[in-house]
Amino acid sequence: MGIKWRNWALPVAAPALLASGCVSAPVAPAEPSAAPSASVVRPVARVCARPAAGPAKAPAGAVTVDPAVVGDLAAKTRTSPANTTFWLRPGKHGLGPDRFSQVVPKKGNRYLGAPGAVLDGRRTNQYAFGGDAQDVTIRHLTVQGFVAPHDEGVVNHDSADGWVIEHTKIQHNSGAGLMAGARQRVRASCLRGNGQYGMNAYKGAGQVKGLVVEGNEIVANNTDGWERRRPGCGCTGGVKFWAVDGADIRGNWVHDNRGPGLWVDTNNNDFRIEDNVLDANDGAALIYETSYNAVIRNNTIRRNNWVEGRRNAERGDNFPFATVYLSESGGEPRVPARTNKIEIYRNVLEDNWSGITLWENADRFCNSPANTSSGDCTLLVRDTDRCARPGIATAPLHADCRWRTQRVDIHHNRFVLDTSVVGCTAKCDRMAVLANYGTYPDWSPYQGDQVSEAITLKQHNRWHHNVYVGPWEFVAHDPSRVLDFGQWQSAPYQQDADSTLDPRAGG
Repeated sequence: MGIKWRNWALPVAAPALLASGCVSAPVAPAEPSAAPSASVVRPVARVCARPAAGPAKAPAGAVTVDPAVVGDLAAKTRTSPANTTFWLRPGKHGLGPDRFSQVVPKKGNRYLGAPGAVLDGRRTNQYAFGGDAQDVTIRHLTVQGFVAPHDEGVVNHDSADGWVIEHTKIQHNSGAGLMAGARQRVRASCLRGNGQYGMNAYKGAGQVKGLVVEGNEIVANNTDGWERRRPGCGCTGGVKFWAVDGADIRGNWVHDNRGPGLWVDTNNNDFRIEDNVLDANDGAALIYETSYNAVIRNNTIRRNNWVEGRRNAERGDNFPFATVYLSESGGEPRVPARTNKIEIYRNVLEDNWSGITLWENADRFCNSPANTSSGDCTLLVRDTDRCARPGIATAPLHADCRWRTQRVDIHHNRFVLDTSVVGCTAKCDRMAVLANYGTYPDWSPYQGDQVSEAITLKQHNRWHHNVYVGPWEFVAHDPSRVLDFGQWQSAPYQQDADSTLDPRAGG
């Protein structure tokens, strides 16, 4: 699974939260009347430097865990009933010497750390908390030094449902610091310096439904450099989401990750990504790939994609590598969600490597060898084998066997670019809507430029009411068509109606 940026034919995918706490889901605002002004300054969730302190004394009825006794937490979890509260004394707590030693909670258990309480894997244990118990809570605890394998996680290793992770530091582990189950709440926590992901929202069987990621600091993950170790794996970033149905990602500070900040990959649906600060990630701030229906609003997106964008430009690649990258993703009314399109509005994008790219790979569809999400099909056709000759050449399979970048509405945003800040002279200044010329496989019904024509002119993708500051260019249909603002606004593209190059506009 995972994306290859170009994916040409191959022979083989409300108010911001402060550091001190969280807020409830914001009410959807009225239709905006102007793009945000240059003076927008969004507070960030500095929870790694200023974590909330846990209880200094054991709560009434809690089981006290002693750091001087190795394995005390796991042992007392085994001998206590469900719905027990455990209070970890200050100090460094360890598990047993076996690499599979871990805590296996029971339903409703609560784990509270005193100030200075650390659960340390000592670079020996693979997992901290696992098992399938639901409704487990972890608060005010530091979890560090675990060595989960690639694509596996340290906390909630088995993606159990209903977990609450609050005011917790999950840092300096291998693999993913945290996995996700349905109804999981991750709030006001620090996901820092983990080897692969801060969090991997993946469930082996079924979808993750009703996920909330709110007010966290997600920083400096992918320390093991997995894209270098496994080129094209699509397996890095601050957070990776797989098959999540219904997610609220709000008020987070996602910064300085070695790869993308947020990566939404393969049959996700119904995301609200709002009020975040996405800052200085090596790759894109946000990738939304082979997924459906989202609202992306009120985010501050700055200084992203400098490393990966520059690297690709310097090797002569003309693809518009973007800071917000939608790949084979769009609105689909037949997939139930809180919206039936992808709407991107009231965001400030400042001094990133390029802006927003809408892309569709003509050769990527269900049952195609060029589909990097191998084995997966769209949410409209569950049986991949149906996407074959002769049926795929006719309705409805011709449309439903491919993820389509459609019904994307980009409006009332502010795009600011100072090339002296980014340190570039070319290829860092582009908006784009494009596809490749379909060639593969030889039985593909999408050969030629039909997908390029569709994404550019027929699939209801539009920019309007935006403010541009700086030397922007626009790419349409394919990488060779580079347009100025007037050409972008004119026929046949007719993009960015009521948008402006006036830096004073926007409120």
